[in-house]
Amino acid sequence: MKSFHSIFAARLRDYVRLRRGLGFQFQVQADVLVAFDRFVREQQYDGPLTQNLAHAFATSNTRVTATECARRYHIVRHFSDYLATFEPRTPRLDPQLLRRSRTRPPAHIYTEAELAQLLSEAWHVSRRHAIRGITLHAMVGLAASTGLRISEVVKLDKPDVDLKIGTLIVRQSKFAKDRLVPLHPTTRDVLQNYAAVRDSALPDATCPAFFLHLWGRRFSRHTLQLAFWDLTRRTGLRSGRGHGPSFHDLRHTFAVRRLVSWYRAGHDVQAMLPALATYMGHVHYSDTAYYLQATAELLDLAAARFQTTHREAVP
Repeated sequence: MKSFHSIFAARLRDYVRLRRGLGFQFQVQADVLVAFDRFVREQQYDGPLTQNLAHAFATSNTRVTATECARRYHIVRHFSDYLATFEPRTPRLDPQLLRRSRTRPPAHIYTEAELAQLLSEAWHVSRRHAIRGITLHAMVGLAASTGLRISEVVKLDKPDVDLKIGTLIVRQSKFAKDRLVPLHPTTRDVLQNYAAVRDSALPDATCPAFFLHLWGRRFSRHTLQLAFWDLTRRTGLRSGRGHGPSFHDLRHTFAVRRLVSWYRAGHDVQAMLPALATYMGHVHYSDTAYYLQATAELLDLAAARFQTTHREAVP
């Protein structure tokens, strides 16, 4: 259970417990509510949950996009509806105040050069604490080479990562299913190096998470997302106003690269989709078929990049 400490702490704990009791994973929403709780505490606020408070929290981080601000606002708005059943003075928050786009944003397909730049820059995110860079480098590299979701990366526990045979067990992912993910030997080597550094730098850590931040605790999805956004700014891939590629685009890139490689090898891509769906943890065929539709727009770009890389590799 998440830790809450603001004036809304007890209700927040009960709300998260209720939603999970109804069968929802509620991980992303819980992370946002933890951030909201921290914001309220830092503001030393002890009044009712008002629209001004919810809006101030949602827009308090200038590093996030307008879509992310809207998502944060609506998560708090849903909590306020729950809170109003116990606190009658809680006003109904305007559902139209921050509107979310219903259009699926176009994916950013990272080039080889962009991925190399991200991985290189990740090493240097902290001059004082080298483990921060080593950790971020390993997390980005793992997502790029396996297509794992950001939530799956942070939820990995040490027993889930078999570095001897090179496999991961992704437990209870987005659709409450477990799956086995094989690792490329180079990815396994990176994870082995990270694990050795982690155990040396944080010998007293008791958290079971495979990836630990500087204080020996598990990364939240939100913390890793912010670290990645900062990384994309450092590499010039993201603007100062929060617009640019996301961590999830590493997953898009993995899928498109796999499809392009199958196209180039002459495989029946439609017939191969079930294998890709299993590997990526998709439940619905449409989730995997999306990448075929996406490549209708992205295939020329992606294929051109692959062709360029291929020509450069040919002596």
